[in-house]
Amino acid sequence: MLKTKSIIAATACVLTFGLFSFKGDKDSLNKKIYILQVNEIKDGQAKSKKPIEDELEFKDGKAFSNILYDKHQFKWIKYTISKDSTYEEEGEQKHLIEATASSTNDANETIDITVKIDGFDIEGSYKLSKKAVQKKLYEFTGKEKTKKK
Repeated sequence: MLKTKSIIAATACVLTFGLFSFKGDKDSLNKKIYILQVNEIKDGQAKSKKPIEDELEFKDGKAFSNILYDKHQFKWIKYTISKDSTYEEEGEQKHLIEATASSTNDANETIDITVKIDGFDIEGSYKLSKKAVQKKLYEFTGKEKTKKK
């Protein structure tokens, strides 16, 4: 009986320490920030000749855009990675990631984000709609923000 209690106690300790030491696997986008050049698209053309600069940050399974927050009050939006692969081009290994995100704000507007990241380059769109009618379309390209050492 005493031996069984000792085994149970030891197992409980091991499991407890294991749970606290497990940090979980983060995805390939975690803690990445991209500097974007964003164009608002109207009637198939860029609305302005000069694109707007934006930052798109990925952290803990959520994405944040300054434009989406400032103009449409979207905070951190949960994203899903649909493709995460490596390929070789001209003898160089490259990383390809495709992800999507969707959320609804307090004004009952829905944002759909699509991104394609190839190496350090990113392209994608923000589509804003209300009651399934598209209100705004933003298209962007950009590069990963370099980290200062």
